[in-house]
Amino acid sequence: MLEHMGQQAKQASWQLSVLTSAAKNRALQAIADLLEARSQPILEANALDMADARQSGLSPALLDRLLLTPERLVAIAADVREVCRLTDPVGQVIDGRTLDNGLKLERRRVPLGVVGVIYEARPNVTVDVAALCLKTGNAVILRGGKETYRTNAATVKVIQQALVDCGLPAAAIQAIESPDRALVNELLRLDRYVDMLIPRGGAGLHQLCREQSTIPVITGGIGVCHTYVDQTVAFDSALAVIENAKTQRPSACNSLETLLVHRDIAASFLPALSARMHAAGVTLHADANAIAWLADGPATCVPAEEGDYHDEWLSLDLNVKVVDGHAQAVEHIRLCGTQHSDAILTQSQQAAERFVREVDSSAVYVNASVRFTDGGQFGLGAEVAVSTQKLHARGPMGLEALTTYKWIGYGDFLSRA
Repeated sequence: MLEHMGQQAKQASWQLSVLTSAAKNRALQAIADLLEARSQPILEANALDMADARQSGLSPALLDRLLLTPERLVAIAADVREVCRLTDPVGQVIDGRTLDNGLKLERRRVPLGVVGVIYEARPNVTVDVAALCLKTGNAVILRGGKETYRTNAATVKVIQQALVDCGLPAAAIQAIESPDRALVNELLRLDRYVDMLIPRGGAGLHQLCREQSTIPVITGGIGVCHTYVDQTVAFDSALAVIENAKTQRPSACNSLETLLVHRDIAASFLPALSARMHAAGVTLHADANAIAWLADGPATCVPAEEGDYHDEWLSLDLNVKVVDGHAQAVEHIRLCGTQHSDAILTQSQQAAERFVREVDSSAVYVNASVRFTDGGQFGLGAEVAVSTQKLHARGPMGLEALTTYKWIGYGDFLSRA
C-alpha cells in the first residue's frame, strides 16, 4: 500500500513543483472553503475518535489536543487562508555571483519533493502541514496517531476533493488511514519516494525514527521548557508571564514545565507564586528548597521527583526549583531541557545577554513567555513542527524550512531574443 502511495506522491510532487503561486493560492482557498462547507463529516468522525479516546482513558491533555469543535475548524480554515497571504519562497534567489570565467551562478529555492509527517492526536496538524506543503510545492504523506485516524481520514478526503476541483492531483496530500503501527516502520524505509521525514511526538517516536529511518529526519516538538527568574525581577510582571506560559494552553509543547527561581528572592517570590498558581488551578512540584516556602501557600504543592524535570507535564502542573544563581540555572537547562524554548525574567541587561549566549535552545526569550514559539506568532503562518535540532531547520518550521535550493549556472551565450 505505501509503495503505491509513495509512487503517487512522487508523481504529484513533480506537478506541484512547477505551479505558480497564484495556482497554489487558489487551491488553498478552495481547501479552506470546503473545510467549512463540509465540516459535518469531519466533526462526526472526530466525535467517534473522541468517544474511543475517552473509553481508553486518554489524559485530559491529549483529549484537548484531539478535540475538534465547529469553532476550532473555522479557525483552522482561517489559518489556511493566512498561508495564502504568505510570500511563496519557491523560486526565490538566495544569492548569486558571476565567476571570473563568466559563469553566472545563483542559488534558488525549490521544494523538497515529498515530505512524510508522523504525529499524534492533533487533527489541526493535518491541515497545517497540508497547507504549508502545498504552498511550497511539496507532496505529503501524513500518518496521524491512532487516536485520530478517523478525523484525519475525513479531513484529507475534503482536502483531496478541493485539489481535484482545482485540477490538481489528489495524491499531493495523502493520509495513512490504518492505525496499524507496522505501517510506520514501512514509511521509515520509503526513501525511494520520500525526501524528508518529520516526526512530531514523544521521545520514543523520535528514537524510532532516528534509529530505523532510511530517510533524513528532522526531530522536534518535545518541549521541556524553562523560565529562570533572577533576583532583579519585578514580581508582578514576572508572575503574569509565568501564568501565561503555564496556563494559556498547557497541553502544547511550548508551555512552561519548569520554573527556576533565584535563591535571593525565593522567600518572597514563592508565596506570591503560590497564590497566583492557586488561582489558576496549577499544582506545584517543588524541590526540597522551594517546598519550604511553598508548603504553607494556597496552591497544591508536592515534592518533585527527579524524573519530573525531564518530561513534559502537558497539564496544569509546574516544577519549581530554587537555584543559587545564573550558572546553576543554565546548568539545569542544559541537563534537563530539550533545546525547545527557554526564558529569563530579569531587569538586568547583562544577565539577559549572558542567558541568550549560554542557553542553546531553538528559541530563547528575555522577559517574554515561551508560548511565543509558534509559527503563527513568529509570522510564519502555520508550522510543520518545532525543530529542536540544528541541521536544515531550527525552531518553528514555516515555508522556508520546507524548501531546499539548487545551484543554477548560466553561460554567456544564452539567446536574448
